[in-house]
Amino acid sequence: MNELETLFKQHTNEKLVSITELSASGSNRRYFRLEGEKTSLIGVEGTSIDENKAFIQMAKHFYTNGLPVPRFLIQTADGRFYIQEDLGDTLLFDAIADGRKTGVFHESEKELLRKTMRLLPAIQVKGAEGFDFAVCYPQPEFNERSILWDLNYFKYCFLKSTGLDFQENLLEDDFSKLSAILLRSQTNTFMYRDFQSRNVMIKDGEPYFIDFQGGRKGPLFYDVASFLWQAKAQYSAELREELLHTYLKALQELIPINEDEFRHQLKHFVLFRTLQVLGAYGFRGYFEKKPHFLQSIPFAVENLRSMLKTDDSEYPYLLQVLKEMTELEQFREVEIRKPLVVKVYSFSYKKGIPQDNSGNGGGFVFDCRAVNNPGKYERYQSLTGLDESVKKFLEDDGEILTYLDHSIALVDASVKRYKDRGFTNLMISFGCTGGRHRSVYSAQKIAEHINKKFGVEVQLIHREQNIEQNFIGE
Repeated sequence: MNELETLFKQHTNEKLVSITELSASGSNRRYFRLEGEKTSLIGVEGTSIDENKAFIQMAKHFYTNGLPVPRFLIQTADGRFYIQEDLGDTLLFDAIADGRKTGVFHESEKELLRKTMRLLPAIQVKGAEGFDFAVCYPQPEFNERSILWDLNYFKYCFLKSTGLDFQENLLEDDFSKLSAILLRSQTNTFMYRDFQSRNVMIKDGEPYFIDFQGGRKGPLFYDVASFLWQAKAQYSAELREELLHTYLKALQELIPINEDEFRHQLKHFVLFRTLQVLGAYGFRGYFEKKPHFLQSIPFAVENLRSMLKTDDSEYPYLLQVLKEMTELEQFREVEIRKPLVVKVYSFSYKKGIPQDNSGNGGGFVFDCRAVNNPGKYERYQSLTGLDESVKKFLEDDGEILTYLDHSIALVDASVKRYKDRGFTNLMISFGCTGGRHRSVYSAQKIAEHINKKFGVEVQLIHREQNIEQNFIGE
């Protein structure tokens, strides 16, 4: 990448020490972390010059207007390569990983989501002020042609691959009806188009928006549908409603809206966005053989199945086809089950029993204080239950082994039952006087045992030692 190296040196006056290619997910663009002795930047190679131009003009405009986007820095004369600010490695998608896996979002995860939804109206409304939409690629605005592109993308790349028989002329008629409904609420606002948690980065606890090069002038509803109904996000109906309320409150500070009308129109965009996403998953998964997209299909189909519980007579044949599609054997038999995650704590009773953040009210709490305490002896006082000499003391004494045998028998029965029934959270805590020796030893042993025997993810927290360890599930 001589071009990026030249740009880096030209902008920073530093020698490029390392260049690392980053994951680009579904994009054909290539991203690189460029590191010098003092500076880290992101280099981009994009083979579509028009798309690069669109991104650069948007980034400049948004940044100048105080919106949270990476700062554009420099580009090659031909427009194929450019460099932007490095925002780090944390995607919002990864920052809310616990919630996505378990369906229970911690308050810190919810706050990141709320912050993101508060910022969305700013980029939609303020980002559109004074912006020349003619630079947008491949279309300057959301119109009938772009709608029908996406609907046919779904038809050819996903629906036809299912083998379902349908009358194409009737389906096309309803595509036109849906298109007319989507176009009845045009606004002079910026439509991000691919607004989802993989396109939001977290830096110093704040959201920044990336990968908006497909944006154009268009209605507000599309981005809300894209984010809140993202296939693998796993937002509950309650959380989705909370985030929608957060968004609408922030939007009303910028422009007047009728909330009832907004919600009514939003449901059409949720359906449309889901069909567009399925088309993309079909193309990227079935044709390009990218496993990430194949894995996302059951989640999108499940979202669609939930939407179809409410009838809408405005495009009846389309809904009929979609209902038949979701009832096909390859989708009907798919059950989306969130994996069991076991949290194991060691703690000091002096500081209280650990709180359960999953919403289940807590689980097993085992009291280790009756076991012979190595902390009574000066030579062990500065050590923990992770140190070999403390382990040997406890195991030679033997009390801890009998204690753990009984504990494991109880826990094993619950882990097996929880897995069988599709439960997602189990919490196990071991307490002793100081949370240093007996509880640490016990928590460590049982965490390792559960992960090895059942292959589930185990999150181990030695609370008083400020030590965390994650055992990955199969």
